[in-house]
Amino acid sequence: MSAAAGSLFRFVQVEYPWSLGPADGRYVLREHAGVPSHVLMLTTLGAAERRSSLGRAQRRPRSAAPAAIPMPVVTGRATLVAAEPFGSRAEAESWREGVDGEAEAAAALRVLNRVLHVHRVAAADPYVRDLDRGAALVVRVGLGEGEPLAHGRWTTAVELPPRGLSPAASRSAAVLRPQERLAAVLGGRDVALACEELTLRARADVDAGRMREAALQLRVALESALAELAPWADREAIARRTDELREERTAVAAAANMAINGGLDEDTAEEVVRVLDLLEAALRTRTGIGLE
Repeated sequence: MSAAAGSLFRFVQVEYPWSLGPADGRYVLREHAGVPSHVLMLTTLGAAERRSSLGRAQRRPRSAAPAAIPMPVVTGRATLVAAEPFGSRAEAESWREGVDGEAEAAAALRVLNRVLHVHRVAAADPYVRDLDRGAALVVRVGLGEGEPLAHGRWTTAVELPPRGLSPAASRSAAVLRPQERLAAVLGGRDVALACEELTLRARADVDAGRMREAALQLRVALESALAELAPWADREAIARRTDELREERTAVAAAANMAINGGLDEDTAEEVVRVLDLLEAALRTRTGIGLE
């Protein structure tokens, strides 16, 4: 963010009701050639009184009040700033007037999730979670000068309206009737399949742009699905879906082998997404039958 005084940078700021994972601070993100692409500022807000009380005296169990008040929670804030400033204030103003806030937020979340993926691996912590637009407490998109922006003071910004489920998740929810499915599984009238969890992980990898991981995850998910859907094979709809999936085993295995040896080319990545769509459709069909 080194530029002439008064230069304007675009930024996206998000806040979530949990600590994001990496230590608070400023991080310079670079492309493969070493060229800076973004500056990321991470800050943990709130619940200072709880953090300060976690000393040695609080490590033992203690009596709980009959109606305990909710404990305060932390808020994790990430501010992602483009490393390259606008060439002029007129250029920045033109960007501000025409910016698609949701597109900027989606692009920023992809970058942030790459950071969290690296942190998850570096910390060997499987519970560091990806960021989803619908879970954000607040999303801001705007402009700011370099040093003031680094300290949380922007020049102009808009706050995007809250969002619930993503459009794709909303469509799935309408088909899957999640509350009814939850009751059926908890009541022993249905079962959650291992391939469903594996498929969700593959989808999360695809959405985050982790195509190597998605290809590897998809192979296991597909093989699990073919085995786990067998009890419903007497249903025509399931039989048709599993036949479709069985025909994709060679393509999925090839994609996984390519992932083991390096990155996926564009055509193979598209194949992974296509087969994942088929697998998700098969699982929705199975769920629909289970809730009949």
